[in-house]
Amino acid sequence: MSRIQKSTIDFLRQLAKNNDREWFNANKPTYEKARENVAEFAQSLMDRINQDDLLETQNGKKSLFRIYRDVRFSKNKAPYKTSLSGRFRREGKLRRGGYYYHLEPGDFVIGGGFYGMEKHDLKRMRQELDQDGDTLRGIMAAPAFKEQFGVMRGEQLKTAPQGYPKDHENIDLLRYKQFYAFRNFTEKEVLSAGFLDEAHAAVVALRPFFDYFTDVLTTDANGELMV
Repeated sequence: MSRIQKSTIDFLRQLAKNNDREWFNANKPTYEKARENVAEFAQSLMDRINQDDLLETQNGKKSLFRIYRDVRFSKNKAPYKTSLSGRFRREGKLRRGGYYYHLEPGDFVIGGGFYGMEKHDLKRMRQELDQDGDTLRGIMAAPAFKEQFGVMRGEQLKTAPQGYPKDHENIDLLRYKQFYAFRNFTEKEVLSAGFLDEAHAAVVALRPFFDYFTDVLTTDANGELMV
């Protein structure tokens, strides 16, 4: 079992203060150690997840995003992200959704969901929510979901989506364009001996959420399998 090391967080804290190529290159070995530490933790979490789910992501190292920022169209020209983050893809068309993790000084995020839904997926979700909002509400009201995440999050329209009345009984759900949940952990929690267990508990609490979306997005409005 791998743990997040204080030296990893210390590196990210220093990077935030010295976000330039000269400093980064001089501290490249420290960066490599920090990245390897997070990759090892990610692998440990993947091993837990794969006990009752199936991931497409090959290993912890491959789950990590690049630390280099694309600054071509940004006013912020800092060359590096000041966090280490990544995602685990679930395997197969019948396992929708993916897990996400993000580490920066003072904060660690575990969560997942649907950030950039395809138009046809969003249309299908709204078809479902037009007819039934109780199933999703029940999932969000489950003790494990509420304890881990509190509420579902995601970008929302300011008004009703086209074709739906503003006074629809499920208008609060129909306005969503993204559907995800996440939990924030403190630095003390991240560095604790039991953090892998805590991170895995958050992941497990997402499964009913993912299973619901999979059921909806792999069937048509009549319940016929589409994949």
